[in-house]
Amino acid sequence: MIPFIVGCALFMQMLDSTVVATALPAMAQALNSTPVRLNVAITSYLLAVAVFVPISGWAADRYGARRVFMAAIALFTLSSIACAAAATVTHLVLARIAQGMAGAMMVPVGRIILLRVVPKQDLLKAMSFLSIPALLGPVIGPPVGGFMVTYMSWHWIFLINIPIGVIGIWLVTRYVPEIREASTPRLDWPGFILSAVCLATLVSAFEALGHSLVSPPVVIGLAVVGLLCGALYVWHAKRAEHPILDLTLMREPTFAISVLGGNLCRFAVGAMPFLLALQLQVAFNMTPFAAGLITFASAAGALLMKFVATPIVQHFGFRRVLTVNALLTGAFIVACVAFTPATPAWVMIAILLAGGFFRSLQFTAVNTLTFADMTPERMSRASSFSAMAQQLGISLGVGVAAVTINLSMAARDAARIASSDIMIAFTVIGLLCAASTFSFRRLPPAAGAQLQQS
Repeated sequence: MIPFIVGCALFMQMLDSTVVATALPAMAQALNSTPVRLNVAITSYLLAVAVFVPISGWAADRYGARRVFMAAIALFTLSSIACAAAATVTHLVLARIAQGMAGAMMVPVGRIILLRVVPKQDLLKAMSFLSIPALLGPVIGPPVGGFMVTYMSWHWIFLINIPIGVIGIWLVTRYVPEIREASTPRLDWPGFILSAVCLATLVSAFEALGHSLVSPPVVIGLAVVGLLCGALYVWHAKRAEHPILDLTLMREPTFAISVLGGNLCRFAVGAMPFLLALQLQVAFNMTPFAAGLITFASAAGALLMKFVATPIVQHFGFRRVLTVNALLTGAFIVACVAFTPATPAWVMIAILLAGGFFRSLQFTAVNTLTFADMTPERMSRASSFSAMAQQLGISLGVGVAAVTINLSMAARDAARIASSDIMIAFTVIGLLCAASTFSFRRLPPAAGAQLQQS
């Protein structure tokens, strides 16, 4: 039950973080604002997640993982109610910040519980549950949001979290044991502030690239501040006794390779929904609901993977699966270049189905291997570090795709996006994903062997 409970929490967060974008026009009209101005509701959520993710591991050790996990689900549910009841933009933004704080705690702490409770020989099967909601949320968010806004009201994109949250709290109370460290060091406040500013400014810069709402000098300024604070944090972490983000984790080869190589693949999680929405809705003039029905094929592929990921990895091993599958994942991303308005829907669905399968297999394997050689006392810090890297990777994927499109438009001296611009972006993201194979080739042949036992 624990992988299922954590997976539901992850799905609730991933769905909520993407469904809002579809409802922005309707929400803006109801709140007497504009979609551009109301985009702050998305940004505020992402900033809150980025700021509070590093503190999640410390909070779990200090107050107990079960207690923090349950409190995070409760806060996420209550803040969802507050979002639905928002009468002004300010009210909505404050509620979204509270949602982001809850999301930052909910998923990393849930993963800590899973890592400490599930035996290592069962970790691969458990992680297959977590890769599915991570991919399902961004894919089904747009069609679900489009359906609710069209046939119900925008309030339901938040109210849908209430039954999920209530059931989640009940399941945690019944099935999740309390997990808490006997002694926890004091919170690293200087490290928390530096990491918070670093992550908040970098995520803001990447998001601004994706939505073109901020001028280039401001984006560059945000990136510079983020990189500077990141450098200061590295300097601080080398001298602090208990840094909030433990950089010594990167000395573990399987952890370092999984984080770095996995993030190149994770670009696709952020970039694919963004690029497919542009391609199908802007270039092909499809309705959001029709486009969502086609992109849902990726979710179907992710679900199909759940039944075969474990035997595939057990038969071929982590190193071979990650190395070969990175190339296949990149190839199916690049295959989207072949889509045209005349392409039959079944062809697009088949390609997206296969692409969703291989992406999900990749993330199941890499997310499992990330913690293969971690000792129990380092699991909390590893989960926080991994969650932080994933947040940056997904945001950076959107940013890379957006920059590629803007550069292509500038090269054509055009003011409107064309299919060729989107094709180039698909190619860049696919090649970056395929390039992660060079990182995974550095894994030892027996990497994760203890996780392959059935």
